[in-house]
Amino acid sequence: MAWTKSPQSLIDLFDKSVPSGANISRRKMFGYPAAFANGNLFIGLHQNDFVMRLSEKDRARFAAEFGERIFEPMKGRPMREYVRLPEELLADADKRAFWINLSLHYAEAIAPKAKSPKKKQLPRTLKRSQA
Repeated sequence: MAWTKSPQSLIDLFDKSVPSGANISRRKMFGYPAAFANGNLFIGLHQNDFVMRLSEKDRARFAAEFGERIFEPMKGRPMREYVRLPEELLADADKRAFWINLSLHYAEAIAPKAKSPKKKQLPRTLKRSQA
């Protein structure tokens, strides 16, 4: 399955939408721009979708206002805490900022991601002999 690149207009909108803060970092997720708070993904892009992570309560509120917009990057594999933003939010900077702020606060409330321990490298001679 080949994914398509996000349109430049959506990338530009994402760049303008990422709040600033010492605990916020940007990197790629699935090869798309994403923003993390304390190591937890809170907003990002995937193909033509702008996605965000929301608490259960906020997802219910979001669904009541915009309908079910579950983020499913691979068929049959939904990311349960994430929703896709509708065109209405993409077009309204104030409403988008409101929801992004809820997403940010939720990500900040989750325990920070622990750094994965680095795998020990085998000496080159062992790597060859095991091949």
